[in-house]
Amino acid sequence: MKTITAQKESMTIATNAPKISVVVPAYNPGPHIEKLISSLLRQSLPAEEFEVIVVDDGSTDETPARLDELAAEHPHFHVVHIENSGWPSRPRNIGIERARGEYVFFADDDDWFGDEALERLYACATEHDSEIVVGKMVGHGRGVPRELFRKNRFGVTLADAPLVDSMTCHKLFRRSFLLAHELRFPEGRRRLEDHVFVIRAFLLASRVCVLSDYACYHHIRRQDAGNVTAVRMEPAGYYTNLREALDIVDRYTEPGALRDRLHRRWLRNEMISRLSGKPMLEAPEDWVAEVAREVRDIITKRFAPGVAAGLPPRQRAVAFLAERGRLSDLRTLAEWETGVRASATLDRRDLAGHVLSVTVSGHLLSGDRPVTFVEADGRDLLALPVPEIDPDRVDSTVEVGRAKMDLLAWRKETKEEIFLPVETRTERVGVPDGPPGAFQLVHRSTATIDFGTFNSGRTQGQWVLKARIHNCGWTMDVKLPKPVRIPADGTAPVVPAAPKPVSLRQRIRSRLRSLISR
Repeated sequence: MKTITAQKESMTIATNAPKISVVVPAYNPGPHIEKLISSLLRQSLPAEEFEVIVVDDGSTDETPARLDELAAEHPHFHVVHIENSGWPSRPRNIGIERARGEYVFFADDDDWFGDEALERLYACATEHDSEIVVGKMVGHGRGVPRELFRKNRFGVTLADAPLVDSMTCHKLFRRSFLLAHELRFPEGRRRLEDHVFVIRAFLLASRVCVLSDYACYHHIRRQDAGNVTAVRMEPAGYYTNLREALDIVDRYTEPGALRDRLHRRWLRNEMISRLSGKPMLEAPEDWVAEVAREVRDIITKRFAPGVAAGLPPRQRAVAFLAERGRLSDLRTLAEWETGVRASATLDRRDLAGHVLSVTVSGHLLSGDRPVTFVEADGRDLLALPVPEIDPDRVDSTVEVGRAKMDLLAWRKETKEEIFLPVETRTERVGVPDGPPGAFQLVHRSTATIDFGTFNSGRTQGQWVLKARIHNCGWTMDVKLPKPVRIPADGTAPVVPAAPKPVSLRQRIRSRLRSLISR
């Protein structure tokens, strides 16, 4: 029996060490763990070349018996049973100590891998001699760092790639690197334990790779909120933990542009986002007020002026209002922002054999009105529905020049998305009923997809085109009509047949049947 109990001493490295150790903390996942198990059993990397270490954190459901059964059937699966620690950190740390692999990958018990993920991650790591490999993530009900996965990136650092956008631990780490720097997860019931571990690893690593041409890891938010961190956070403790991540950045960097850019990640993702749009409006008012107090304290006491100054104008405005405690204006801005959306039109669509060509135009709306800028004193200012904002905070001159629209292909079956090479331009179009100097930005992009070579030939499924508009702090998606279906890898696209029109008589009959059945 390979099931073992936790001990303090580390496992001696074996001469036949596997290439990868997959470490999985598990707590009452029930049937949700089956997708992970199935994906590990399907890996293209031979079973003798990797091991799976599942650390059962005192589960009270059927998980312990299921894991013991799995370990008995498959020699490369190992199970460690421990008393409940209440958080993933201790199981992950035990996994590091037990691991024998050259590399370690941390997975969650309800996520899953692409079939070739481990083989591709290991090949990338060894070819480029990297301490860390970030494999492309696909989000299912949760966000992933999409811009990071725009392209493959080999031998990069925090200084020259947007690695800081990826703060979860679902990555491949060289085990000797973890041991040499005593990299461990902070234990106990706390938040942002991933951030503390990952930001220190990024700062210590000399070579990091981003593998973006294959969907390696599927990251899920369960509908039953079963993830251990799914409950609403307690602001004081949360931002105390966030300050620990900032402390690590300060320890390894000097004051200046790099430190500001790294700090900006937490301002943008963990502070501004909670005081904006639906997240703010849907939260209890007392909770929002507590978050605003914590954010104001960090902005005024921890961040250099360049941190907020480097944000896009929409986010600079939120930071400005938060810094001054203007909760009412933050709420007004959040209400307006919930109406901001991308609108796009498919202007041209040609399908010839394997090749699809499209031209798309798009812009941002708030409700039924365009997101508007006003040219004043040689600057382009973002028009927002709150008074008395420092014009420097809404100065969009630089961002207007950078605004663009990407086109992406999204596969319905797997939720993976791929950036398409585009030719794009942006035009300033006047807003006739707006204030003097008012204009909106209209984007036009063209792309051609050869489904004979697209995605390295992995094309089977239904592909939907999406337009993604990047504009002054917003990144908004809109799906385009007329998806294509690829019956099998390498075959030509098929345009799904349009649904048959339903006559008025059929609609009336259907409605009557529905009423009668009630």
